[in-house]
Amino acid sequence: MSVEEQTPDREGDVSLLELTSMLLKRWKLVVGLPLGLAVLAAVIVLILPVRYRAHTVFVPEVQSSGVALPSGLAGLASQFGVPVTGGPNSPRFYADVVASRTLRDQVLLSRLPDPRTAAPDDSAALLDIFGIEGADPAERLERGRKALESVVEVEYNDETTVVNLSAQTLYPALSADLANHYLQLLNRFNLETRQSTAQKQRQFIEVRVTEAEAELRSAEADLQKFLEGNRLFRDSPHLNFEYERLQRQVAIKQEVLITLRRSYEHARIQEVNDTQVLPVIDRAVAPREKSWPRRRLTVAVVFLLGGVIGGSIALTLEYFEGAERRQAEVYEELRGRWTAAKTEIKGALRTFGRRRSE
Repeated sequence: MSVEEQTPDREGDVSLLELTSMLLKRWKLVVGLPLGLAVLAAVIVLILPVRYRAHTVFVPEVQSSGVALPSGLAGLASQFGVPVTGGPNSPRFYADVVASRTLRDQVLLSRLPDPRTAAPDDSAALLDIFGIEGADPAERLERGRKALESVVEVEYNDETTVVNLSAQTLYPALSADLANHYLQLLNRFNLETRQSTAQKQRQFIEVRVTEAEAELRSAEADLQKFLEGNRLFRDSPHLNFEYERLQRQVAIKQEVLITLRRSYEHARIQEVNDTQVLPVIDRAVAPREKSWPRRRLTVAVVFLLGGVIGGSIALTLEYFEGAERRQAEVYEELRGRWTAAKTEIKGALRTFGRRRSE
């Protein structure tokens, strides 16, 4: 067995040394491209406006079970255009309220301290602070809602029920004011809807208690009238049946009244409990450090990506250059064989011609 038969065919395999040699051959591309992109990225991030993010953290209040209030609150939230999918006390509920059109419009029209002026008492609508333009108020609000999508962010944890609401703007103080203003509006929405629902529930039960008391008195009067006019009703099956029917009516009215009175007391307690505000863990404060852009990280990432792109281009060029050399060798070999074949054909034709002439 020859050495060539024992050695496996390694054509197409590239060793680490060969790869390094290819990259060093085109080192200007491998090093120059990432450096150029990094410098370009550094210039861009220096030009981009700096933004600051402020956070406020709160925990949604958990209502006691057995009360019909959550379904009522969910109905009111639906009127606000909020798709309630996680329950009216879940973190996702408040995230959906923040994203609702009604609440965003309230935020855009609210007056906040104007960071563009030096006077601390100056205020302006958020639409004006953001510089939102439009042909009419409706168009300005529409553009303002889209702007808020990139400014306000809500993160929540279903297990701990902690909600993190953050706002990112060009001004540290405005970011904090905006996040705290969202919290204030959430509190107002929470209180107004809950109090309104609990009050309506209490008022409805109060009316039903009055009606149930009247119905019970009427049933008791019917039973009393029957007993006064039929003292010997035990001897008559018909009268005995009528007595039992009237007595059942009194028992049912009594049970309804007792249930309504319990619900009425529960609703009164619930109406008081719903005056509580959202428990706040952290209120937003003006951040000292910018949140975007992250210049060092951006330049480092661009430099690494440029190195990968430059190395890939260098290896691709080397591959095509090698392929061109291999094709040239094959072409030269084919040309030599064609020349040899033509010489042999001419010699054979001459020999054949001489034989025929003889």
